[in-house]
Amino acid sequence: MNGFDEQLALLPERLGPHLWLVLISLTVGVALSLPLALLAVRVAALRWFVLSVAGVVQTIPGLALLALMVPLLDSSRRALGVDFPAFGFLPALLALVLYSTLPVLRNAVTGLRSVDAAVLEAATGVGLSSRQVLMQVQLPLAWPVIVAGIRTSAVWTVGTATLSTPVGQTSLGNYIFSGLQTRNWASVLVGCVATALLALVLDAALGRLEVAATQRRRAPLVLGLVMLLSLVVLALALGPASSRAEGTRVVRIGAKNFTEQYVLAQALSLSLRAQGFETTTVEGLGSTVLFDALVRGDVDVAVDYSGTLWANQLHRTDVVAPEVVLDEVGRWLDTNHHLASLGSLGFENTYAFALPTERAKALGLTSLEQLAGPIREMRLGSDYEFFSRPEWKRVAATYGLQPKQQVSSDPSLLYAAVKAGEVELITAFSTDGRLNAFGLTVLEDPRHGLPPYDAMLLISPTARRDERLVQALQRWVGAVDVSTMRRANQLVDVDGQSKQDAALWLVGTLDAGVR
Repeated sequence: MNGFDEQLALLPERLGPHLWLVLISLTVGVALSLPLALLAVRVAALRWFVLSVAGVVQTIPGLALLALMVPLLDSSRRALGVDFPAFGFLPALLALVLYSTLPVLRNAVTGLRSVDAAVLEAATGVGLSSRQVLMQVQLPLAWPVIVAGIRTSAVWTVGTATLSTPVGQTSLGNYIFSGLQTRNWASVLVGCVATALLALVLDAALGRLEVAATQRRRAPLVLGLVMLLSLVVLALALGPASSRAEGTRVVRIGAKNFTEQYVLAQALSLSLRAQGFETTTVEGLGSTVLFDALVRGDVDVAVDYSGTLWANQLHRTDVVAPEVVLDEVGRWLDTNHHLASLGSLGFENTYAFALPTERAKALGLTSLEQLAGPIREMRLGSDYEFFSRPEWKRVAATYGLQPKQQVSSDPSLLYAAVKAGEVELITAFSTDGRLNAFGLTVLEDPRHGLPPYDAMLLISPTARRDERLVQALQRWVGAVDVSTMRRANQLVDVDGQSKQDAALWLVGTLDAGVR
């Protein structure tokens, strides 16, 4: 069930990496910001430049900044010929360091410049050097304003760190991303409350330091330092999510950010654990991030879809038979990236255009061929990726589709949106159990404007050398038909069960079929 007990049991493995990421990024951000602020106070031109750059960084949405770090680091790694991780902790750290600088910089510059010139002149007059004036007069007077900036930065960093899930960094955002997709409100609530409490505790600790600086009292200083030290000890005790016993090989299973991927990742994990493997799941990844992680070996195993790879990676727009797509994609993966495709799981999960059955009947719509006229008066809702994917361009050109408005939304919210009339048409997935539950009609695609989307089991270049792992995964090839996958998705999206329960049901169904 989706109870709070189940979610709270996951808290240590998610809070630890989140807290670790926040403390390190905030420390690095402050360490960079304060020297820059000192320089900026002395050099007016530098002051304008530094504050402008920090301000521009702050205008970039946090999720976009985090996502940009992955290809930037990957390109840097190839250019420099140096092997360092471009997935998970490092891109999240760099993005959060950049995000944390503006409040500290701005407050530090403001605080240092606001010290009364007469006070500085008097300090110089009594024989203090410029360094002594800075350390004994200017910084102590500006310190309350500087700490206020650090407090603001800390709260921002705690919240923004939840967005690191899509780049492969475990955080409290795992609760929120997976909970929204699977409509597990207990998961969302635990993630939000834990994030808020962490922000409050960190802010309270820094607040004690601000009081100590303002009132020149020792007790708040000691309390603030003790609270900060306690957070550091907690981060060290919980440790990064990837920590395991020394020498243990952990199979990392990647998943995108929708229900089917969460269920499959959990099911693969359960299946491999039953065969003696140690596993961990890396969930909520974007399509490109997941593919790049597989290529680099940051993820060992994942399920992707032939049509996605056909369009996004091979950049193919022609439509051929499903078996041809599977074969050509498999060969391309092996030749160009040394990725192994073990084959199809046995079902296809294609994009599909759907609308309420009553409206479809009223308009006489049964296929995309009849949609060109009516869609001009419709708002079309889809996930964040679809409108930028080659598939949309092709299907729109094939059928002359020009919707009145394109609405991008979280996939989990599309069904409620079309039911409420907020959009008239949505893109769905053919294995989604909510199609029937929400009374939707799927329009046929007679001209094959959309490519086939067979679920392919992929394994990284490093992991494919593990013959025991490959053999353990072979049992999944061709073992899951579309009705079975739709039922597993329905357990989560319609019946309200957890992704772990659905995964357990799927593995049990597979075991029963094997026997």
